[in-house]
Amino acid sequence: MTATAHAAKSAAQSEVRVDWKRAASLVLLSRALDTLEETRLVPEKKVLYQFSARGHDVAQVLLGLQLTHRHDAVCGYYRSRPILLALGVDPADALGSSMAREGGYSDGRDIGAVFNYPNPNGPSALPMCGGVGAQYTPTAGWAQALEYRRKVLGETAYDGAIGVVLGGDGSVATNGFWSALTMATTLKLPMLFYIEDNGYGISVPSHLQTPGADIAANLKSFRNLHMLSGDGTEPEQAAALIGEAVAHTRARKGPCLLRLTVPRLEGHSFQDTQTYKSKEIVEREWARDPLPKLEALLDARDWNQLGAEADAVAEDARARAEARGVADPARVTRHVFFEGEVQTIGGQWAQGYTPPPTDDVPAASGQRINMVTAIRRTLEHELGVNPKVVVFGEDVGPKGGVHAVTMGLQEKFGAERVFDTSLSEEGIIGRAVGMALAGLVPVPEIQFRKYADPATEQLNDCGTMRWRTNNRFAAPIVVRIPGGFFKCGDPWHSQTDEVRFVHSPGWKVAVPSNAEDAVGLLRGSLRGNDPVIFFEHRAMLDAPSARRPYPGDDFVLPFGKARRVREGTGITLVTWGAMVERCEEAAEGLSADILDLRTLMPWDKEAVLASVRRTRRCLIVHEDAISAGFGAEIAATVAQESFFDLDAPVSRLAMPDIPSPHNPVLMEAALPSVEGIRARMEELLG
Repeated sequence: MTATAHAAKSAAQSEVRVDWKRAASLVLLSRALDTLEETRLVPEKKVLYQFSARGHDVAQVLLGLQLTHRHDAVCGYYRSRPILLALGVDPADALGSSMAREGGYSDGRDIGAVFNYPNPNGPSALPMCGGVGAQYTPTAGWAQALEYRRKVLGETAYDGAIGVVLGGDGSVATNGFWSALTMATTLKLPMLFYIEDNGYGISVPSHLQTPGADIAANLKSFRNLHMLSGDGTEPEQAAALIGEAVAHTRARKGPCLLRLTVPRLEGHSFQDTQTYKSKEIVEREWARDPLPKLEALLDARDWNQLGAEADAVAEDARARAEARGVADPARVTRHVFFEGEVQTIGGQWAQGYTPPPTDDVPAASGQRINMVTAIRRTLEHELGVNPKVVVFGEDVGPKGGVHAVTMGLQEKFGAERVFDTSLSEEGIIGRAVGMALAGLVPVPEIQFRKYADPATEQLNDCGTMRWRTNNRFAAPIVVRIPGGFFKCGDPWHSQTDEVRFVHSPGWKVAVPSNAEDAVGLLRGSLRGNDPVIFFEHRAMLDAPSARRPYPGDDFVLPFGKARRVREGTGITLVTWGAMVERCEEAAEGLSADILDLRTLMPWDKEAVLASVRRTRRCLIVHEDAISAGFGAEIAATVAQESFFDLDAPVSRLAMPDIPSPHNPVLMEAALPSVEGIRARMEELLG
């Protein structure tokens, strides 16, 4: 036992009261389920992905039994079934999910090792992800939301609640781990990092993941981090350490990292034969099996009875799981977006929010304002009427954002509601996901479109959450992303590439071209129940053509409804963003029907097809690269739905397949120009 572990045991043993019979019952059930899968369900091809928790199970169950607060939440990974059982998950749900049957965690949509457990009356398991390390930053966001609800909203029900994240020793090498560690320590969040160190990341030994193969030793100098380390195969020691870790975190003394060494007694998955381990290593690991040590703490008669009961429960769970059918394939496309049935956990709608009355007709006209002012004014109003709205990102606080959109908001609403973050896009989006799961309305900013790339995993996981949990969880966040060209271009600040978000299931995508539309779409996003990418084009933020009177505090625009910029009969122009202005100028003197899509997911197919059937010609203009750009989707739809209505081929005008050039002359040569748009229109009209 390390000195740290010895001190922890001495300090906490008198305070920790473990129901060893309950713990043994859950551990034996976990092992019985593993055995059922390995000996019957995998060979019968009824379970396709199997991950044994043997060796990890005792300490995991002891941790789960310590999570008793209604607002506690844990986020684990693919070897975390024991803690789910300790939280109260029905074994038939656990086994049925592994068998991909209907019901359970996902209705057969996700692999059974990727858990979730919405528990409105007790500790929940946040939706896990298939990516290693993806669980850390959402848990940090949950922990920050606990503090927000306790301190800012004054909700005493959140006193003492904590966020717990489970990870293996391999996961501590990921960006998500370090980003969450930064958040937790700088903000002193009530977050417990529980690291199960089994010495391997699949086949890669720990010394190739972490210098010295001991993350706890390496983090001893980290400020504001309580560090504990010990042997997870010793039940009493593990219980004492877990008790201290949980008590420290509940007392709001800051985050804690608890590293317990455990053996992985089976391969990474059922298919893993562990040929990378010598016979001696395997024997040493089995000699550390915590199960006999747990058995020694109980009477032999009790142990045998608990074992028999666990086998019976597992067999009953198998029978109930096998009795479940396969989900109706006709339902597999449901719950990509909110369909009227509110999710169990996540976002303000799940906590009884009802949007106030809105109007899609702008209020009486007044002074024209630019898009920067329009977005700022909308954020200011929604922050004022909804205390659950929080705005954050790099430089959004005192500086007011690099584009000045959040100027003055922190001064008015305080640093708890408008705040700066560390430079980690994965951390920004992951934090937002966790805060949304805890019932807040996060509005993270990514400074430029290209900077969203490090957050790709979190963005993808957020978008698919409602679908992959079969509407049990959702994380409605509004991600503001400036992008596109301005006075010049470059490959890092001028990218648009909106189509990537359109191709990510579960995201709504807004691309306003003017101040009025920006207000209506942003307000609708903030009051909605889906995650939204809100794209703010840099060239339009202060463009005279994008200025409009403020349309009022009740103005909301629906997604999927295009704006007819100009009506005509000769040709249909379909466009969005900064290209709307250029299309208008190019169409001077011609009879053109110009449609500004305003949103790309969903997009207004009906308006486009109706216009094309009237004009019989279609030109699609966008700033993104032409190959696989969103214009290709529109062109394919028009060709499929209105081919016999066309008098000319559907045409696209876009950037060549290059990044945005920096020199203004080169940039303009690459962008669709007014002259180029006009020439293509005349060609099609001819």
